Amino acid sequence: MARHIDSVCKLCRREGMKLFLKGERCLGPKCAIEKRAYAPGMHGQKTQFRQRSSDYGLQLREKQRARRIYGVLERQFRRYFDIAVAQRGQTGSNLLALLEMRMDNLVYRLGFADSRPQARMLVTHGHFAVNGRRLDIPSAILKPGDVISVHETSRSSEYFKSIGQVLEQREVAGWLSLNAEALSGTLVAVPTRDQIDVPLEEQLIVEFYSR
Repeated sequence: MARHIDSVCKLCRREGMKLFLKGERCLGPKCAIEKRAYAPGMHGQKTQFRQRSSDYGLQLREKQRARRIYGVLERQFRRYFDIAVAQRGQTGSNLLALLEMRMDNLVYRLGFADSRPQARMLVTHGHFAVNGRRLDIPSAILKPGDVISVHETSRSSEYFKSIGQVLEQREVAGWLSLNAEALSGTLVAVPTRDQIDVPLEEQLIVEFYSR
């Protein structure tokens, strides 16, 4: 499986916004955007005022931004788009809903991880179960009614012992429910666009793939 092995902070700088790929670090003064609010590379400062403004450039940038927020590769992202097209409703909203219902994103949304990359790692290492069965596939799309819980063999680890206190004070999105004491959460419903708090203009992504 392909991985991004370069600094993830460069991704935030390239997109000109915080993608929250490093958890709490993104909220403090050490965030790369706070220090260098321009694109990476030796010509980053010179080109920040000469960014492409064509329709294609805007559409491409929005598609790349969505991919990097959710940590999805191009081929996989295009497959999600094709599924979204085949569903009823607005394609852009369907696409974001599919991305939000990924296993790694749900682990992040429920508060078991500080970032989506960390959530992906925890899932890959087999720390979670869905409906009582271990699931180690971060890209798995869950459905309403599915219950995500910390696997029995992982509950004794220091990480999950300490995270229980944090979960008790955490608020989750309206399409999720969290049981902090049981270290579990449920996907209650498919999220609607107004419930997804990602700064994306999904219509630009639809236009990109519809060219």
